[in-house]
Amino acid sequence: MPSGSRVEVTPDGTCRLGRMSGEHLLTLGLALNLNTATAEDLEALPGIGPVMAQRLVQFRQTHGPFKDVEDLLAVSGIGEKKLARLKPYLVVLSPEGAGQ
Repeated sequence: MPSGSRVEVTPDGTCRLGRMSGEHLLTLGLALNLNTATAEDLEALPGIGPVMAQRLVQFRQTHGPFKDVEDLLAVSGIGEKKLARLKPYLVVLSPEGAGQ
């Protein structure tokens, strides 16, 4: 089971696989995957508000998946200082192989 997944057990005993929100992942010390995080997930990052979160998602949709965290420098509004603050909270995994 990929990191960031959660197993839900319903009262009738059925199990289903779900995903944790960005806020829950960060609370548990797990990194957000830049290639699958939603705008809402990204807003849980320090210094990222709704506008920047949407900009990150839009950049990914326009340019394809991120290859590494440093690719964020190509996004308007992300500089070296902000990247340094964000790096500990982010990981880049392929969209297909990631459960986050």
